[in-house]
Amino acid sequence: MSSRERVLGIDPGKTRVGLAVSDELGMIAQGLETYIRGRGSFLDHIRELVSVYNVVRIVIGYPLNMDSSEGASAESARKLAEKLEEELKLPVKLWDERLTTAEAHKAFPPGSRKDWDMIAAMFILQGWLDSRCDLGLSFSDDDEEYGGAG
Repeated sequence: MSSRERVLGIDPGKTRVGLAVSDELGMIAQGLETYIRGRGSFLDHIRELVSVYNVVRIVIGYPLNMDSSEGASAESARKLAEKLEEELKLPVKLWDERLTTAEAHKAFPPGSRKDWDMIAAMFILQGWLDSRCDLGLSFSDDDEEYGGAG
């Protein structure tokens, strides 16, 4: 990954979509926002983020069931990944996000008010970034065989 290129992380939901972006070194996930569906075109919003942040890859949370089967939410995430890859002509990676929301809640004191969707997107993206670093992979390396969900 060259300087200024980034990776976009997405925690997809029916109503709320958490968004995060990597830093320019590709080491740290930073929260962006939670997009509320129905307030304009989601695809146009993602296009804008891709342009503004010079995004070269997208990582989408893949909410598999605990038995690794694909339920309705995982199917929806897979379809979103396919659509974004087709429309934006960028590589899109599905990343196993089981328990990320629970982990996000555990990271903060009880009763604190946080943007859980954005934080979950940060956890998803950070997991993917850490896996790349642990394996010594660059962003251009094919990662199909290196874990994650797809």
